[in-house]
Amino acid sequence: MTTKTWAKLSVAAIALAAVNGEAFAGSFAVREQSAYYQGLSFAGNGTTGPSISSIFWNPATITGAGDGITFESHNTFIIPDSEIDGQLTGAPLAGIPSSNTSSGDIGSEAWVPSTYLSYKVNEDIFLGLAINAPFGLGTKPDTNWAGQFYSRSSNALSINANPLVGYKINEKISVAVGLQVQYFDVSLKSAVPSAALGFPTGELEGDDVGFGATAGVTFKPTDGTELGVGYRSAISHKLDGDFNLPAALGGSRPITAKLILPDSVTFSFKQRVNESFRVLGSVEWTNWSRLTAPKVINSNTGGLERTLEFNYDDGWFFALGGEYDYNEDLTLRAGLAYEISPIDDDIRGTRVPDADRFWLSGGLTYNVNENLAFDLGYTHIFLEDADIDISGNHQDLITLGGVFPLPYNGEVETSIDIISASVRYRWGGPSKDRDYDTTRKY
Repeated sequence: MTTKTWAKLSVAAIALAAVNGEAFAGSFAVREQSAYYQGLSFAGNGTTGPSISSIFWNPATITGAGDGITFESHNTFIIPDSEIDGQLTGAPLAGIPSSNTSSGDIGSEAWVPSTYLSYKVNEDIFLGLAINAPFGLGTKPDTNWAGQFYSRSSNALSINANPLVGYKINEKISVAVGLQVQYFDVSLKSAVPSAALGFPTGELEGDDVGFGATAGVTFKPTDGTELGVGYRSAISHKLDGDFNLPAALGGSRPITAKLILPDSVTFSFKQRVNESFRVLGSVEWTNWSRLTAPKVINSNTGGLERTLEFNYDDGWFFALGGEYDYNEDLTLRAGLAYEISPIDDDIRGTRVPDADRFWLSGGLTYNVNENLAFDLGYTHIFLEDADIDISGNHQDLITLGGVFPLPYNGEVETSIDIISASVRYRWGGPSKDRDYDTTRKY
């Protein structure tokens, strides 16, 4: 394989680098930003409630915060179990190791922290800050597995700071806007199909800071009913980094690659059935189809290396849940969700072997006093079994010497467990005009 071909393949992985689909959410978004809404499978996550973590999806929900300052710290632990069983086929295979071995468990356990702050300036104006990791990745199959030429390891990190301001127009309508500042870092490794060099590892690394916006509105048409719509804008990143290749293949060289991480819209509702029970729901659309053709540029020459065709569909997420106030201190909740992946059979590869999935969640809130509360959430995700067929006209297919293709065919089996916990504390005393208690009631 030529240095140029290997460089193209490495850069192609940039747009896949944000997260392994099985570990988090559809494609490479990280939905796990709240222990409170984890227990609902994220139903109702764009409406106001005791937890201000809803500002991640709809900043207008900041107007439901209590007097003074509210602080929340959320910590989520994601435990995936994912394996790809398949084989490398085609010709010639002489000298290529492990052409029919399993990947082993490719999923890496992940910790996803989130922090939220709110400050009530007066009865109409609210300030907020959300610090999240909305995109990320961590996978590592066995080193000499059958698909090593398509992926050996993948790591990515994002940190997103989102200051915002909310305004309560009246008791029925609130609006908000915010700024996103996001750092994104990528490191990807794959085996170079060169028997003469002992199948060394090629690495791609790069990082960037990008900017975006958030906006939202909440509407309470009647007592006990609330609707919310939130928007997170796309963020453009120009990754500056290097290819770290063996010296015989040209060594390291600087590259840049522009990609746009998708925007999303969340619609949520909440309906109070009685004083103790509420029904919540959400629909989320993510604009993954904007990843159709990012361009790869050689930093030294300024020339176009390749136009990358990803052919993603848009992603959809549907959730329905309910919560019940068992007593003054304890609230129980549960939720179901179904997620349609933006990655279908035609483009599924080994680095992001994503598929449609079902969510089953449960959780609780325990109120220690009027200012302090703890949330717990648990989710088990069932992913549909998926096939990988990198052959024919598949966009990931590589060749030896530009002549002999190396097709890979396999099956993916994945399940995920997610455990989330948070602490919520408020300084400033209980609100006197909210439509729900400071830590529990709506």
